[in-house]
Amino acid sequence: MPTSRVSPGALRVAVVGGGPGGLYAAALLARQGHTVEVWERGAPDDTFGFGVVLSDETLGGIERADTLVYAALSAEFVRWDDVDVVHRGRMLTSGGHGFAAIGRRRLLQILHERCAGLGVRLRFRTAAPDVRDLAAAYDLVVAADGVHSAIREAGAAHYGPTLTPGRCRYIWLAADFAFESFRFEIAETEHGVMQLHAYPYARPSPDHHPSSGPSGPQNQFGASTVIVEMREEVWRAAGLDLCDEDESAARCAKIFSEALRGRPLHGNRSAWTRFDTLVNARWSHGNVALLGDAAHTAHFSIGSGTKLAVEDALALAEAVAAAEGDVPAALAAYEAARRPAVASTQRAAAASRAWFEEVAGYVDQPARQFAFNLLTRSRRVTHDNLRLRDERFTRAVERDFGCPDEHTPPMFTPLTLRGLTLRNRVVVSPMDMYSAADGVPGDFHLVHLGARALGGAALVMTEMVCVSAEGRITPGCAGLYTQEQAAAWQRITDFVHTSAPGTALGVQLGHAGRKGSTRVMWEGMDDPLPEGNWPLVAASPLPYRPGVSARPRALDQADLVALRSEFAAAAVRAADCGFDLLELHCAHGYLLSGFLSPLTNRRTDAYGGTLENRLRFPLEVFDAVRAVWPEDRPMTVRLSATDWAPGGTSPEEAVRIAAAFAAHGADAIDVSTGQVVADEAPEYGRSYQTPYADRIRNALGVPVIAVGAISSWDDVNSLLLAGRADLCALGRPHLYDPHWTLHAAADQSYEGPAAPWPAPYRAGRRKPPTGRG
Repeated sequence: MPTSRVSPGALRVAVVGGGPGGLYAAALLARQGHTVEVWERGAPDDTFGFGVVLSDETLGGIERADTLVYAALSAEFVRWDDVDVVHRGRMLTSGGHGFAAIGRRRLLQILHERCAGLGVRLRFRTAAPDVRDLAAAYDLVVAADGVHSAIREAGAAHYGPTLTPGRCRYIWLAADFAFESFRFEIAETEHGVMQLHAYPYARPSPDHHPSSGPSGPQNQFGASTVIVEMREEVWRAAGLDLCDEDESAARCAKIFSEALRGRPLHGNRSAWTRFDTLVNARWSHGNVALLGDAAHTAHFSIGSGTKLAVEDALALAEAVAAAEGDVPAALAAYEAARRPAVASTQRAAAASRAWFEEVAGYVDQPARQFAFNLLTRSRRVTHDNLRLRDERFTRAVERDFGCPDEHTPPMFTPLTLRGLTLRNRVVVSPMDMYSAADGVPGDFHLVHLGARALGGAALVMTEMVCVSAEGRITPGCAGLYTQEQAAAWQRITDFVHTSAPGTALGVQLGHAGRKGSTRVMWEGMDDPLPEGNWPLVAASPLPYRPGVSARPRALDQADLVALRSEFAAAAVRAADCGFDLLELHCAHGYLLSGFLSPLTNRRTDAYGGTLENRLRFPLEVFDAVRAVWPEDRPMTVRLSATDWAPGGTSPEEAVRIAAAFAAHGADAIDVSTGQVVADEAPEYGRSYQTPYADRIRNALGVPVIAVGAISSWDDVNSLLLAGRADLCALGRPHLYDPHWTLHAAADQSYEGPAAPWPAPYRAGRRKPPTGRG
């Protein structure tokens, strides 16, 4: 493939694929003076689907790039602001969202006309030549040939495509009338939950004449896209896997007859499809560029593939213009500009897709909370954003949640666990400081925990406090296995209770297991000590890092008895120190977590094998601690809800594990993930662990603490109102700003009792000026 710089001037461009993305790229490049040819296998009016939704951002880009296309689209767009959510027969409406849609066939007609006017050669019903021939004959080849791209597959070794399969089946259908707005509705059938997504793309008009095509002007009643979606097992149980297009349309129309006002649905070569998310490691090869669905896909619930393809076309044309004939430079700039935006959209789409896959777990939520949860599912719409769009709706959700008044944000609503009432929903997450001497917390811990206690959070957690010297991760880890350590901890609890009244201090008890005897984090995390090592124990004799970490000894029955006693003795000391809450650490690959995960527990006795057996010892420890911990003080359990590794703890197992601890008296589950095996592959991102907390909470009804890249007060409010968490634990934000909670209150103009400023700090409760006015 030629990759050399071509001389400035007109390029010879081949576009493979006559969908909206390919056509728009062709038009934009032709406007720059390039010679463009398009190959499309289908006829000019062939298309799948019905309406296309474009955002204001995309339309703004079109307007800047080509006012003629923008004007043609604007003349025919159907616009609406509302989202209607129907939950068990009750319709809730949220406004201010702003959508625009157009029939897919009409969109193609507009682009055909624009391309023809610009001299683009359109080859319909014509398969494109081999990509190698195109790359040799043209300066630039645009592969806009869809999700099943032949060009991408031919170069798969270079492009590196990966597909992540979804768990639902869906079908695109249409109704011959216009919904007033976007409508989402669930049907709870004998086979399971089914869901409808519908939106108008043609408004009623007496000037509209009936059309034989599914995407053009329909009739005087307008037209709507209707997508029906459900989990694969529901689809099969309902027998829809055996239905052809007409039967599927008739069945779906009957299921959602009320929403459709008794009218029929029809298809357009419609088939039940599973949505697979496509990611490519690279988007170009030589002078060939992938565009639209050939390069990436994002679930339809967050935005159309057409939207992404049009935005790709805009970016590609801009890059070509800027590169002045340097095709490789143009393609590098195109990918650099688009990849971050696409990745962000795909993350949001993945969260949205997962929400709809798990919608059956939300149907028991109150109607308004369900609607709020739906609207904020992708994390792109948040509590603060939704309040700007529709304050009335958001205030109603807040009242249902229990906010004391309209001036109190959700995060400053109290929560009671047993005899402990937390004044707000913010937790300072446990964070290892590696700054103790022989397990004794010193002045550093007093200042560190004291500062966070003064910072407004309702609950401040210690780092993992070890129940024995051999249970430490590093020599700098704190403990509660001697009276000297207990006295040092009491000094800290006394300070918090005296100087930050109303702040609760929690202790997290744990044992490092096979992850012990390592250097402190900043000297080499998980690296063994160069000297002075202590023997390790674990559920099974498996080193954490094979070839690097020491091999632990498998615990025998006598060891298990002794360990239960060590945990109980530490709990007694913690109670005497005055800690308000105790958390049992069963996560992150430490000792108790090592029993829970099938990757780290290979035992063949009563403590290994089935999940019930793997739970046995952690539950025995929990029971031993609960027996000595004061009845009125709550206990929580931290879990790794996934190991991020094949064969590890599954989300379904995590729910069962949480249920077992709740049945034994856990007052809340602190839901973390990973750090169980060294070869994990976490899917990092904003609030990336929250879906696991969400699943446990809505499956069991047990309070949960959400953790993991929660960084803004807006995220906290959103998670709470949506019913995905009861408390939010933040670590790094509290390292950056010990007064994070007080500053969150100030940012929201909240001055109530849930975020009191310490008397000596009250003069600083307003943000200082940043410069001259």
